[in-house]
Amino acid sequence: MTPSGSSGASGLLVVANRKAGSGEQNAVGAAVEVLRTALPTEVRRTADRDELCDVLAEAEGRIVVVAGGDGSVHAAVSALRELGLLAATTLAIIPLGTGNDLARTFDLPLEPAPAAEAILRGRVRTIDLIAGDDGGIAVNAVHVGVGAEAALAAGRAKSAMGVVAYPLGALAAGLRAKGWEIEVTLDGALVEVGADRTLMVGIGNGATIGGGTALCPDADPADGMLDVLVAAAPGPVDRLRFGLALRKGRHLERDHVRRARGREVRIAGEPVRHNVDGEVSDPVADRTYRIEPGAWRLLAP
Repeated sequence: MTPSGSSGASGLLVVANRKAGSGEQNAVGAAVEVLRTALPTEVRRTADRDELCDVLAEAEGRIVVVAGGDGSVHAAVSALRELGLLAATTLAIIPLGTGNDLARTFDLPLEPAPAAEAILRGRVRTIDLIAGDDGGIAVNAVHVGVGAEAALAAGRAKSAMGVVAYPLGALAAGLRAKGWEIEVTLDGALVEVGADRTLMVGIGNGATIGGGTALCPDADPADGMLDVLVAAAPGPVDRLRFGLALRKGRHLERDHVRRARGREVRIAGEPVRHNVDGEVSDPVADRTYRIEPGAWRLLAP
């Protein structure tokens, strides 16, 4: 059994985190045991970006299997892009992160052995990429404002609480945040929400954030478009209700929420934090994101 569309691959290169605990190492072992039934498989463990770049430079036509979450996939795609190898490399995912949102978009199993089996039955898909004018990228999503503040709060508790840290972080941030005076333009046109302050901006390549919250539920990572959501919540009760609606997937029905699709989005005004595939930035006053259609290849069901 070999993946569809990967007949030219000489094997699999599994990239894992050297600093992972024993549970994650066991999970990698369970996945590798399955993968080796089909293709020659090498496991390389890295601890930083330099080591990751060195390992990826030696992929030599093999499928790169990222054992980790969205942040690990982000790091691998970013490194391959920097090396000039992204277009020529096929990637796959063994989801080992807390959120695993890109894997969820592609209906990948979240257990290591079933995920490995799904890879071997999978097909190669051509996937879009979100590129920022700062030189950075996102493979899954960017969210700005209260979502980034929520992720910052959740990050402090994630190691102890797991995925439940995300809704608790969102609740705490939603109660504190009053919104930001920013303008969002999509392909040059202003996205208006009917309020002076913006609570959240979401830019989706994948559909979910935070371990399954459907920020942009209709996002398709292969359609060459950005799914953009802009939300305001004028008062504290509105903010709380928006947060609850977001967790239930009902946020698009609320007043002061707009969604649109396009190829380039600019967020400018009062400095605000950006969450890019789980990494939260310092406050940024002006940033533009654009879609790069079909920038990379992913092996998925």
